[in-house]
Amino acid sequence: MSLPSPATFVLFDAAMDQNIPVVDLRDWHAGGEARARFVRGVGESLADIGFFAVSSHGVPVDLTTGAYDAARAFFALPPATKAAYHRANAKGQRGYTGFGTEHAKDSGAPDLKEFWQVGRTDVPDSHEVHAPFGPNVWPDADVPAFRAIMTGLYGALDALGGVLLEAAAAYLGEPTGLFRDMCTESDTIVRVIYYPPVAKDAPPGAIRSAAHEDINLITLLSGATSEGLELLQRDGTWRAIHTGFDTIVVDAGDMLQNITNGLYKSTTHRVVNPKDASSDRYSMPCFIHPRKEVDLTPLPSCVARTGGEARHPSINAGDYLMKRLREIGLA
Repeated sequence: MSLPSPATFVLFDAAMDQNIPVVDLRDWHAGGEARARFVRGVGESLADIGFFAVSSHGVPVDLTTGAYDAARAFFALPPATKAAYHRANAKGQRGYTGFGTEHAKDSGAPDLKEFWQVGRTDVPDSHEVHAPFGPNVWPDADVPAFRAIMTGLYGALDALGGVLLEAAAAYLGEPTGLFRDMCTESDTIVRVIYYPPVAKDAPPGAIRSAAHEDINLITLLSGATSEGLELLQRDGTWRAIHTGFDTIVVDAGDMLQNITNGLYKSTTHRVVNPKDASSDRYSMPCFIHPRKEVDLTPLPSCVARTGGEARHPSINAGDYLMKRLREIGLA
């Protein structure tokens, strides 16, 4: 099956109206005061609103647009063809998950989306990281380019995530590799999401992605094909996030909030329905996960900086993940 040309997508660019902090990865690579500025930008943003964006991140735009082309080719397949790539024992962590399957924690309505999840690609299928959910599934027969482009995107985002985790640790005065090393050969996930046009018979109250917090350490969100992402502010109002397609949005997940005793904020966010119900949306978050045995007990240094008492539980990453998968209807 041939892929649509990159011109298929009209990618929005809100660069002139960015309204979350932006850090420039060139500062990290420059070292010295520039690196210190980058570290402050990452740490202060995670401690304040839990969100920031990265520019000059090094993920080629052709890689991102190529991944969206492959995604469009897959999600345009007949429902029965897509369903053949579903793996019930994967709990939504590999291959295809159908429309309306997942819901946000404590939400009574399903999310208006379908998605594909890619697990670690730089280890063999027999590696222990694939033991809980099985190896990656690939639609080679229907979208031959899918495997190569998603593998390339996975590698680029996984590497960028490691750098950002180094900065997050440095801001806390912890060893630079503390969080990054937790993710070596971990089950980091790239999720390819399709939000179709909103149907007239959509369940009451259902939106594309209901209010939720991410599970993992940090999430990297490549530029989406349209807007819709909003974060919940302290005053209870929602802020629509505006960034350029050439930036990557980053947010802290619950696991990072847990291990930092709430110093880094896992902020509630959602994807709202468009004003034009006939439009669709694609997005590709990368969820950076620690290995399942990693201890998420709050760090003593963070406990000291947040009042002296542990506000979050002692739990390992594997148990944390399985608890959340049950809560959102995937396990």
